[in-house]
Amino acid sequence: MAGKVAAVVVAAGRGLRAGGDLPKQYRHVLGEPVIRSSLALFARHDAISFVQPVIHPDDAALFQAASVGLDLLPPVDGGALRQASVRAGLEALQAHAPDLVLVHDAARPFASPALVTRAIAAARASRAAVPVIGVADTVKTVDATGCVTDTIDRARVRLVQTPQAFGFAALLEAHRRAKAAGRDDFSDDAALAEWTGVKVGTFEGEAANVKLTTDDDFVRAETTRLAALGDVRTGFGFDVHQFGEGDHVVLGGVRISHRRGLSGHSDADVVLHALVDAILGALADGDIGVHFPPTDPQWRGASSDRFLAFAVERVRARDGRIAHLDVTIVCEAPRIGPHRDAMRARIAEIAGIAIERVGVKATTSEKMGFTGRGEGLAAFANATVRLPWRERL
Repeated sequence: MAGKVAAVVVAAGRGLRAGGDLPKQYRHVLGEPVIRSSLALFARHDAISFVQPVIHPDDAALFQAASVGLDLLPPVDGGALRQASVRAGLEALQAHAPDLVLVHDAARPFASPALVTRAIAAARASRAAVPVIGVADTVKTVDATGCVTDTIDRARVRLVQTPQAFGFAALLEAHRRAKAAGRDDFSDDAALAEWTGVKVGTFEGEAANVKLTTDDDFVRAETTRLAALGDVRTGFGFDVHQFGEGDHVVLGGVRISHRRGLSGHSDADVVLHALVDAILGALADGDIGVHFPPTDPQWRGASSDRFLAFAVERVRARDGRIAHLDVTIVCEAPRIGPHRDAMRARIAEIAGIAIERVGVKATTSEKMGFTGRGEGLAAFANATVRLPWRERL
């Protein structure tokens, strides 16, 4: 029976060449931190048992915010060099005794699940393997003055990526040997393994699996990813709840004092319920009642942020992005204006998007109908979702 597979995601660098106020692994591409995409790749892969993040000690708060909702081992602090960071991750994994380990750079957020699957298969076959892609351009060597000294046969040249895959025990031992020998200059784990005499195999990499290093890389990544998410969809949601006993209502994930509460199987948050249906509608994925039936007692009194987080995860599972969320609340009371920005902030937090991508509005029904009579609240919502274009018209 095949042993367990772990992943070490290295994110302890400072990324100074990328510019900006944040280390590059915490900068956003299409509204999502780079590191989150890299971590989620392994956390959501069925063949990965453990994901061990390695971070800079100054980045604990950034990491926590970027990794909310992902099933990960507690992060460990990395070292001054990548080699020391990988070793720290391997040492932390030793207690879990995986058979194989994949080492991945957090700054490569576009690797696919298929690449991870190939990495595991290659490691099972050879115990050490790296993803590679061929070189299309002519390759030359130059001297210190920039003059050409040789032309290399590009048929024998490959560009190496991550995740690199190894037998866990052998890689950990190789790192320990390198530390004992005072060697900290290996450019990647494959080079370290080669130093110990291990024969390293290769498997097919991916052109899209680029490493984000400079500010230009981020600009190109935004453009490329946006073009790939060409299936733009809009969903509509509506929800209504009547007033009942209580001293507060929950709207948009925010508790608001009120002389009456709202009746409902969960917390009766009409705003989040309408948004859930809007997102699910954009995905053509049923509605809130399909996924969270009111007849199921486990959802009695449940906080509706769980429902919205579920809908958001359905988008991410299809490699999509939420571009915009907009909701209109219809009620005579309570007053929504004082709580508008708190709702926007909470919705943005749950959805993992910028607050600028969340709209919250309110209106009355001019004393007409059940909302005008103060019998309940209603909410209308729209969600704009971008998905990869994979289907024919």
